Amino acid sequence: MPAPADLLSSVFGFSEFRPGQAEIVDAVLAGQNTLAIMPTGGGKSLCFQLPALCREGVTVVVSPLIALMRDQVRALRAAGVEAGALTSGNTEEETEAVFAALDAGRLKLLYLAPERLASGAAVQMLRRVGVSAIAVDEAHCVSQWGHDFRPDYLRIGELRRTLDVPLAAFTATADEETRAEIVERLFDGKSPSTFLRGFDRPNIHLAFAVKDNPRKQILAFAAARKGQSGIVYCGTRAKTETLAQGLREAGHPATAYHGGMDAEDRRATEARFQREDGLIVVATVAFGMGIDKPDIRWVAHADLPKSIESYYQEIGRSGRDSAPAETLTLYGPDDIRLRRSQIDEGLAPPERKDADHARLNALLGLAEATGCRRKVLLGYFGETSSDCGNCDLCDRPALVFDATESVRKALSAILRTGESFGAGHLIDILTGNATEKVRQRGHDALPTFAVGKDLSKPAWGAVFRQMMGRDLVRPDTERHGALRMTDAARPILRGEESITLRKDTIDGATSRPAVKTLVADEDAPLLSALKAKRRALAEAARVPAYVVFPDRTLIEMAEKRPSDLDGMARINGVGAKKLESYGSAFLAVITGAEAGPLQPQRMRLAGRNAGAIFDRLAEVQVQLQRGPNGIDKPMSCTQTTLRHIAEKRPASLAEIDRIPGMGGPKTDRFGAAFLAVIAGE
Repeated sequence: MPAPADLLSSVFGFSEFRPGQAEIVDAVLAGQNTLAIMPTGGGKSLCFQLPALCREGVTVVVSPLIALMRDQVRALRAAGVEAGALTSGNTEEETEAVFAALDAGRLKLLYLAPERLASGAAVQMLRRVGVSAIAVDEAHCVSQWGHDFRPDYLRIGELRRTLDVPLAAFTATADEETRAEIVERLFDGKSPSTFLRGFDRPNIHLAFAVKDNPRKQILAFAAARKGQSGIVYCGTRAKTETLAQGLREAGHPATAYHGGMDAEDRRATEARFQREDGLIVVATVAFGMGIDKPDIRWVAHADLPKSIESYYQEIGRSGRDSAPAETLTLYGPDDIRLRRSQIDEGLAPPERKDADHARLNALLGLAEATGCRRKVLLGYFGETSSDCGNCDLCDRPALVFDATESVRKALSAILRTGESFGAGHLIDILTGNATEKVRQRGHDALPTFAVGKDLSKPAWGAVFRQMMGRDLVRPDTERHGALRMTDAARPILRGEESITLRKDTIDGATSRPAVKTLVADEDAPLLSALKAKRRALAEAARVPAYVVFPDRTLIEMAEKRPSDLDGMARINGVGAKKLESYGSAFLAVITGAEAGPLQPQRMRLAGRNAGAIFDRLAEVQVQLQRGPNGIDKPMSCTQTTLRHIAEKRPASLAEIDRIPGMGGPKTDRFGAAFLAVIAGE
């Protein structure tokens, strides 16, 4: 068996291993189940390619992207290694060539998309060709709640058991929770040999900036790096198109990339980026994973990423050649609102949503850091470091101020309102803005009302943003995003600790116009929860979401917050049929409890004044069922009769007598009492 070090030199042309590679290669070659977390650019692929060349049989590599597989197969073949890929992008000739190489026993590495594992024929083929090991690239895709989840990755553990061969899993992005999920799903919970090779990419310069004309900011960043390959990540498909056009107009070679493009156009963009120097790709996160281009010199985020994990993976696509690379991430209140709503509108359970909000808080902590960003970033992944000298805050320290009093005011407002409200309502209280909601709830009489007039509304928004970034407060998903205080905030509230915040982001916030939104900040989390319920119901019925309720109906629900089915029936767009079909489900989202079912005749009166009359008539009927003294023969009216009385509102005994179901003894027993109910309406 050839020695790995010899093949490293003779096949791949490297004189020595990179730090951490040799131990991983030895473990994989020894047949140990292995989990390796290595930074992008750390040489993960070599750690399963070298052992594959040293051992007998075929190593199957499960990889998530066709572009990634094609790049690696192309590079291996160029190095004289027999490798092939079975993907949906293959031509018939390519597929036939792969099977011929397998049948002849020449192929050493076979790349497969995880979707192939759904086919029983594929598994039988793997058993037949003599698979000796499995390698899993981008193993974090097995995490069901991760940003790159691939359902078919869940089949890999079964494949390992079926083939009874060792498995090596590799990723650059896995916090402690994701690592535990990888171990559970790929290794049946039995701890593999684990290698954590550090998350630091010291060649990458880190920088964040509050949005202030973001288009202009991105264009200026690109202009200073003209002629260098770069990626701009955007939160929406539409923005990729408009920003790419803006870059072209500024004289840059630039193109857009997103999931809504034709597959052939996406492949053409990937190929162009691989071969063309200086091209800028403006993309959603659909672009980049597995793109093996070593000389990407910069990555910019025009919108805030979803989490620190997403951020780390996306900036890691730059500087894979270990040469200097630069990053810039823009963020603002609209980004945070978007990311919060994406979490709240998802179908994940509450505990997962809480975890995702905590991850977003951690990213805000990085964005609002007062000291070295790399220390904060590595600290999130459990590593320590000294000041890096290669981030914007090491270049130019942040302007900070003693924010203890402001934070205590904010915490006091949260507690005095029962930890039941979002930042928007709390800021109205602090700044003395007596909105209708503030007055309705009596919050204009709180001791904290107007105590924060020294800061503007946007500046208070920056304070709350930094408080979330420090994990002093968290959105409570069970209360539709209401902020609750964490234990970390208690020493500050009690005056036992002080806190400094970024003054520059607060000063910057003061001059920015407020972002126009569909609803007030106070109602946005509830609107997100209502949208999540709508999405679930629409998916179950296999209809478009607007068929359940249009946005404007959900907006009115979020603003008016009906407390019962009568209130729900008064919402525009909630007709009788939709009230019957969906009313209770949406009411449960608003009130937190299922509404009791209404009797069918009563349901027909929901939202009308006649409904309240019906309820009172029903109460009176029960009271007089056995007469005024409780000793007479039982007598009652039908629900239909009560509905007719509630709708027609008779003004005399004669009119009551003519109501279907009344007359004679029933009018004698109930008539006067029913008239009193109607008169007292």
